[in-house]
Amino acid sequence: MKTSPTLSLGLCLLFSSLGTLTAQETAPGMQGPPKVLVITREFLKPGRSGAAHQKTESAFVSAMTAAKWPVHYFAMNSLSGAPRTLFFIGYESFSAWEKDNLATASNPTLSAALDHAAAADGDLLSSYESNTFLLREDLSLRQAVDIAHMRYFEISQFVVRPGHMKEFEELGKLYVSGYEKAIPDAHWATFESLYGTDNGGVFIVVNPIKSMAEIDRALPQSKQFMDAMGEDGMKKLETLSASCIASAQTNIFSFAPGMSYPRDEWIKADPAFWKPKPTTMAMKSAPKPAP
Repeated sequence: MKTSPTLSLGLCLLFSSLGTLTAQETAPGMQGPPKVLVITREFLKPGRSGAAHQKTESAFVSAMTAAKWPVHYFAMNSLSGAPRTLFFIGYESFSAWEKDNLATASNPTLSAALDHAAAADGDLLSSYESNTFLLREDLSLRQAVDIAHMRYFEISQFVVRPGHMKEFEELGKLYVSGYEKAIPDAHWATFESLYGTDNGGVFIVVNPIKSMAEIDRALPQSKQFMDAMGEDGMKKLETLSASCIASAQTNIFSFAPGMSYPRDEWIKADPAFWKPKPTTMAMKSAPKPAP
């Protein structure tokens, strides 16, 4: 989306769709995002998504489970844009990421199993890439959520014009302060890209969603935000947006438990979703009897 005088209104609608928290999500399961986030993207060949991809990905999950690996990850499938699967691995520091890489390399059994799984999975892919992001707490709002009970991510990507980083940071902080005052339940986590394909002035805003009904409820909230900002505040947002943002886009993804290696506490919190019983899965996949 190219910048225009109406971009700030578009951003209002974008941020207004950053979902609402329910009372249930104030439970002890609330957790904040990692400081370092590694996201790998697998773009799939036509017709190779769905069950075929889940089968090859299950080999990775089996390898990690057999090794009782302490570092976990989760997968998400695209519901908009090109067919692709995202894999999220979080670390508290770059040192922790390095420690995980070294430990994997020094475990011959796990390494061999992962290599074997990667060879089979590669036949389904048209491309693969990895990007590393750093959490920007100053541009995030109420970032702790009960992630184990979430079902979707809205992910918005912003590309900042060269030399306009300070303006973008000012813009982001205005949205944080505005929504913090006007919309009590708005929440999101912002990450800045440090390494990878999408690099240099690239930010992503991640919003966990429990149900798509949250999007329906949140969209009208843009007016509340605009009223809270006032005419002068909205003019400032419009000026900053047109000046610093080169492009913006938003997509939605759904959690893929069959391709994920979730934390034990996630499984305990929602076992039916993260670790469904084999009999239940078989019933869902079994063909219906002929009438």
